[in-house]
Amino acid sequence: MIKKHLIYKKDNWNMMTVEVNGRELILREISDEWGEETHKFISRPEMMQWASDRFPKEKFDTEAEWEELMNAFREV
Repeated sequence: MIKKHLIYKKDNWNMMTVEVNGRELILREISDEWGEETHKFISRPEMMQWASDRFPKEKFDTEAEWEELMNAFREV
């Protein structure tokens, strides 16, 4: 059974979802700038490492924004 988690959705062209299919995590990132990117992870720690590298705290205006995004990843 595949369970889908919404990480964020700003509109139909800027969103990120994670599908949990057994042990495999499939992350789909859709943006109006880059199109669709798909990443496959075999563990949650691997996905969290990618998320912390992809979304460094310095790029966010407030720490609360960054924490909200990281909490969405932790809930997967």
